[in-house]
Amino acid sequence: MVSNEHTVSDASTLTGWYKSSYSSGTQDECLEVARGHISVPVRDSKRPTGPALVFPYESWSAFISTVKRGEFGA
Repeated sequence: MVSNEHTVSDASTLTGWYKSSYSSGTQDECLEVARGHISVPVRDSKRPTGPALVFPYESWSAFISTVKRGEFGA
């Protein structure tokens, strides 16, 4: 169920969730992203029925590109 255009109140209502290949099964600080949607839902892996933030595809793509270029400080 969509709470507004930027959140989903129960992320388990969406399908296609996956973790980064860099995440191991023992880490608790993981985000999951759902594939197959017009926008990009992102949730905390520890709370699969909690809320998800929803980003426009273009914004998420720009964020990922910035991370890959190393433009965020440590």
